[in-house]
Amino acid sequence: MTLATDQKLDTRGLSATSRALLAIREAVLDRWERDVREHVEGAREVAGPVLINTLPAFFDNLAEAITPSYPRANATSNTNAAAVHGGERARMTTFKPDQIVHEYQLFKRAVLGVAQENGIELNADERASVEHSVDCAARESIREFTAMHEDMRQRLAAGLSHDMRSPLAVIANAAHLIGMSSDLAGAQAMSAKIAANAKRLEQMMEELLDALTFERTEKLPLSLSRFDMRELALSVQQEFNSLRAGAVEVSGSSVMGYWCHNSMCRALENLVVNAFKYGDGKPIRINVDDTRGRLMLSVHNTGAPIPPEQHGRIFGYLRRESGAGKAGWGIGLPFVRAVAESHGGSAAVDSSAAGGTTFMIDVLVDCRNC
Repeated sequence: MTLATDQKLDTRGLSATSRALLAIREAVLDRWERDVREHVEGAREVAGPVLINTLPAFFDNLAEAITPSYPRANATSNTNAAAVHGGERARMTTFKPDQIVHEYQLFKRAVLGVAQENGIELNADERASVEHSVDCAARESIREFTAMHEDMRQRLAAGLSHDMRSPLAVIANAAHLIGMSSDLAGAQAMSAKIAANAKRLEQMMEELLDALTFERTEKLPLSLSRFDMRELALSVQQEFNSLRAGAVEVSGSSVMGYWCHNSMCRALENLVVNAFKYGDGKPIRINVDDTRGRLMLSVHNTGAPIPPEQHGRIFGYLRRESGAGKAGWGIGLPFVRAVAESHGGSAAVDSSAAGGTTFMIDVLVDCRNC
């Protein structure tokens, strides 16, 4: 089974070289993780599932892309998975942009090195595909990383400009009153107010510096418990199939972990509802899988694809763009993204005319410390 973002569950239609690459996935990821921890500052302290991020899916996308007949021009085509990698780096690590570039350089080296060691000879086109895919992924990750930090800074600036008005107003008024007063006791009282509010401003600036050094977006309140995600998927399947027999299929394997049952259930239901709404009436497939401490929960439907220009912002929509032919997206996808990020992961989309549409929730298996 592949872990690609298009929910391709087998290797049919892939070239011999693509299949050979898929067989060395774990060896490549082991090499990459070792090298990143050794050469990228700060990576040594990052937990394995957080460090590995969306790279297992990216690797399988890359394997698909080197098959000339497969409908994926490079590993970032049809999907925003590389962008959400950058988003996770912004939210969950102290990485800087140059470190993201470095980790992708190490990833390219790991792919090519392990392939050579295992006797997999890439021709010039296949090697160029690997290099182009990694370069594209690095650009998309950096773009999202910087956009997220810029958004954080803008929200901080807006919040601080509002919060600072109160102590500044007190300081200004107190200073004015001191200038007008001949009462020593009153002046001393005003002076104390100035000192207290100046202290408040100092604390705000300290908080700002801390936040700009390392920020996380707000999380949903989670009630974590241990359960089998496949059992949750089966319960969602039963719910929808009671309304229309055979409407939802479930594939994959049992994955035990710690998540918020209620929020994960609601997120999965939202994805299935969207798949019904925008699909072509054929069965919807929920797939449950895990790798290297991360859960990969995806929902796939066939039908008209989501335009590529919407992939990067679809989870932030409250209404779909005009002319799409159907009613708005509502709050379902923003909620799915919030659930994924609150569980220490990401939500991604992969959509094309050839492969259909897959939404993936890629989160830690054990979210107790996320």
